[in-house]
Amino acid sequence: MCCCINVFNESSAFKSSSKLVITSVAFQDHIARSLLHPHSSLSKPLLKSKSKRPQNAEAIGRGGETGPQRRVLLFCSAQKLGLVASPAERLTEAKWSQVKARSVQQGDSAQPCAICREEFRIQPQVLLSCSHVFHKACLQAFERFTGRKCCPMCRKEQYETRVIHDAARLFRHQCATRIQACWRGYVARKWYSRVKRTICPQDKQLRHKFFEAKLQELNDSFVRYCHADLEAFLSDIDRSLSSSRRVFQQLDRKGISEPQEKDWDRIQSQVISRGVSECPICLTALGGVTLTADHPGHRPTVLLSCSHLFHQLCLEAFEAFTAASRPSCPLCRSVYHKRLI
Repeated sequence: MCCCINVFNESSAFKSSSKLVITSVAFQDHIARSLLHPHSSLSKPLLKSKSKRPQNAEAIGRGGETGPQRRVLLFCSAQKLGLVASPAERLTEAKWSQVKARSVQQGDSAQPCAICREEFRIQPQVLLSCSHVFHKACLQAFERFTGRKCCPMCRKEQYETRVIHDAARLFRHQCATRIQACWRGYVARKWYSRVKRTICPQDKQLRHKFFEAKLQELNDSFVRYCHADLEAFLSDIDRSLSSSRRVFQQLDRKGISEPQEKDWDRIQSQVISRGVSECPICLTALGGVTLTADHPGHRPTVLLSCSHLFHQLCLEAFEAFTAASRPSCPLCRSVYHKRLI
């Protein structure tokens, strides 16, 4: 009886020790695979033994990766014994829709890539199962550098990826918006410049500038269409003006006749009705038609046929300084006959 008990105790102890050894080996394998050195020699025998067998259905269902990623996706001993959590199941289309909706809500595609800090634009981008978005090339370089498959943002392992094109659509929309803004700005500036050239503004200063610009534009167009020799053109204009002036002066001389006595009376009455009191040349008081010759303040006064009064000395001085053969009235510039009063 005692021998049976001892044998039973020894078998129980052997089973316990065997289980402990298996558990220790499983933990060591898990640590060697995931935590310490994924490419160390401790995991190579396991990889060789598993590489002889075809991939199981679960590994094939997870994408059939090869190399370092295949070692992580295959179940290790610790996962089979339930000591370590097994890889999560593959996401369904409904879960992918939720992940993408969460990414759109966070606005990850509108922000720069978290790895290279550059805009996505039209470059390929990938969506991770943790709802983070990166450049496809940046994520591949990150996995190749670290030797592990974990999210650069939240450090979640064993993620799934899916190629999306949200950033490309946003970039095309931004480009179309900028093109439309540039075109609308060009149309608005063109319309405003046309209105500014054609419609006169209400403000006084702006109206002055508007007509000044119009006059300058007309002058420029006139000069542009004129003869190339500007000096000869201006000299022709001066000769034309001088000849026209001579013709008008001859007509004035021929058309004016000596006023009669009744005409002088009418002209004198016009002067009296206007009430002229000073000479327009020297701006001193006139003797006028009411002062007599023996009045102490009397100075000789001349009445012109154009009904203007001047001091005789002032008018003679004006005629002496005039270059024309027959001077004109200092006020109205008309040819005159004069009479001393």
